[in-house]
Amino acid sequence: MKQAGVFDVEERLARLSELGDQLEAFSRIVDFEAFRPDLEKALAYSDGSKGG
Repeated sequence: MKQAGVFDVEERLARLSELGDQLEAFSRIVDFEAFRPDLEKALAYSDGSKGG
C-alpha cells in the first residue's frame, strides 16, 4: 500500500471542507485550545527518553 504524501492529505482535507466537514464547523463554535492544558495533564505522555 502506498504511503500518503503531503499533497494527498491536503487534497483530502480540502475535499472534506468542500463537502461540509462537521468538525470544521464545530471548531468555529468551540475553542478547543481551552481544553489543551487539561488534556496535556490527563494525557501526560513520556518523552520516551527512558525507553520502553
